[in-house]
Amino acid sequence: MQITDVRVRKVSKEGKMKAVVSITIDDEFVVHDIKVIEGEKGLFIAMPSRKASDEEYRDIAHPINSGTRDAIQSIILDKYEAALIEGEEEA
Repeated sequence: MQITDVRVRKVSKEGKMKAVVSITIDDEFVVHDIKVIEGEKGLFIAMPSRKASDEEYRDIAHPINSGTRDAIQSIILDKYEAALIEGEEEA
């Protein structure tokens, strides 16, 4: 599996959510609405989810194992950091 495209949309309002990201896998499959969140231990990603009838949030799409999650998170956070630097250069 290759992440072939990452699109970062920074969130301008204050809060823990810093960006919303879409990734393309193998130039064939897109996952939208991955969130970049600032937590107590730093940045992490939250996969797209929706609220179930029991008021709990359930992931709509997610990696099956931690290695894949770590790889996706690493790529997304690298692109997010690059987008921040690019935004500072434009300012």
